[in-house]
Amino acid sequence: MPNNPRFTPEAARPNLLRRVEVVAFPAVQMLDLTGPLQVFASANDTLTQAGRAPHYALHVVAREGVHVVTASSGLGLTTEALSPLDVPLDTLVIAGGPGVDAAAADPALVDWVRARARSARRVASVCTGAFLLATSGALDGRRATTHWAFCAELARCFPAVRVEPDPIFVRDGSVWTSAGVTAGIDLALAMVEEDLGRDTALAVARYLVVFLKRPGGQAQFSTALSLQVADDKFGALHAWIGAHLAQDLSLAVLADQVAMSARSFSRHYLEATGLTPARAVERLRVEEARRLLSESQLPVKRIAQRCGFGSEETLRRSFLRILATTPQDYRARFG
Repeated sequence: MPNNPRFTPEAARPNLLRRVEVVAFPAVQMLDLTGPLQVFASANDTLTQAGRAPHYALHVVAREGVHVVTASSGLGLTTEALSPLDVPLDTLVIAGGPGVDAAAADPALVDWVRARARSARRVASVCTGAFLLATSGALDGRRATTHWAFCAELARCFPAVRVEPDPIFVRDGSVWTSAGVTAGIDLALAMVEEDLGRDTALAVARYLVVFLKRPGGQAQFSTALSLQVADDKFGALHAWIGAHLAQDLSLAVLADQVAMSARSFSRHYLEATGLTPARAVERLRVEEARRLLSESQLPVKRIAQRCGFGSEETLRRSFLRILATTPQDYRARFG
């Protein structure tokens, strides 16, 4: 019998493949780039193994053109030139890494990202790639996230962006942003699920041995939270809050502690941390509750009181909002 291919070769059906471009630059974070790339590649493999045509045409592009870009780990990546603006583009992914500041300071690269983001069906950033995407203006007026350690800085540098510190990834219309490093895999899996359905995305997740939908938010995996890397002028206040979690921590009390008016304190605190004082207090209380749940046998009701929540139900609501899990489930997983 003739050895007929199971699907039409790519060259014969260029318009059927969705073009995905991942942007690299010197000192890019390797996993920011290869994590999403492997998800899309594994989706293609899953489809071909099922006798179906691959879905994605994958390209790693860089300002330097056809060149070897050295990642922050020292590994070299062979990249293509930035694509012409008239080439149809489905998905644009901006990786992050230590080199993102230099990339965001390159006017030609920023102009290209701005133009490609406008023409792409969807655009995404991984980790600190959000800074390059924000510099292009693509995040203005949108919800976004980045690595938890840089959320306050992103909010401070780009006040038009509504930064959300807790989610693993955020989707606002056609613009997607992810938290740090491996969260790019979560984002790409969600894109595959949108494009090809849950079964294909689940098959990819199983093959890569990762969660299809990771439990909890990125705050669950940070110790000091982004508050501790924010503007240091409130460091002493955070330490005081930590020692008085069970007490009244209203706006007026906090403002008195730093000898500021409530209105002035609220404004300066938001600028420094990206959070309102009330949200910051809630996060610090949740942080302490997490520690007690994992390190002690105290009843959940007692932990709620010790951390200033007042009731077990209030603690539960805060856990669901910030960590996307309940105190009981958190203790079962991490206790």
